[in-house]
Amino acid sequence: KQWYQRRVRGSILFSRLGGLQEKVYKEGLNLKVPWLHKPIIYDIRATPRRITSPTGSKDLQTVHISLRVLSRPDPLKLTNIARKLGMDFNDRVLPSIVNEILKSVVAQFNASQLITQRQMVSNMVREQLVERARDFDIILEDVAITDLSFSPQYTAAVEAKQIAQQEAQRAAILVERAVQERQQKIVQAEGEARAATMLGEAINKNPGFLKLRRITAAKNIAATMARSQNKVYLSSDSLFLNIRDTDRDTSLFSVGMVDAPLESVAEEAAQAEVA
Repeated sequence: KQWYQRRVRGSILFSRLGGLQEKVYKEGLNLKVPWLHKPIIYDIRATPRRITSPTGSKDLQTVHISLRVLSRPDPLKLTNIARKLGMDFNDRVLPSIVNEILKSVVAQFNASQLITQRQMVSNMVREQLVERARDFDIILEDVAITDLSFSPQYTAAVEAKQIAQQEAQRAAILVERAVQERQQKIVQAEGEARAATMLGEAINKNPGFLKLRRITAAKNIAATMARSQNKVYLSSDSLFLNIRDTDRDTSLFSVGMVDAPLESVAEEAAQAEVA
């Protein structure tokens, strides 16, 4: 009797007289003796399987890791697989060796290292798992970590730590800004004090300095009024041009009509002294 075997399968024969035969039959048309021979057919294609294993990290954190494994039987070792493991070899072998390898590899890393060094962990798991599966005549085409999660308590602790670090950085920025503002105010106050001292010295040395400032203020007022669309008439008192009125000399700076930069006070005082 003949049976046809598809290209994606390999098979061996079980004989009622001699048991399992060592010969592995390839794809195509093969012969068997009715009642005496029984073909045992294996699917030799790579089959995906997802395995999840809870394990512990080096710092005693619970880690849930999911692996996606592509496995297939070794076509040349089908007799050994049938004799030792049977048809459900994947269910018998993969869960146990995956748990074993995952626990041994994950125990070498801390929880934070499992995230930052995930590629290294994946490579170590793949190498050890491929080597371990060869002992059972199983070929692993690919091994990949598809999911990596921690316990809810650890996740909450990590989030709280991140929030605390952000709050500390924000507080440090606020402190630095306050220090800079304080330094700026100190420098500004020192500049104003120095300007006031120099202004007092200039007035004591040359009383004509106030006259000069009055003329400058009148010039600024006149320029502003000239740009206005309305017609405005001002007396000499309003324009600070009544230079005989000495009562206004001391009030120019108190009412804020004369606006001069503090850093130019010394230069103007020197000019007034020369005039």
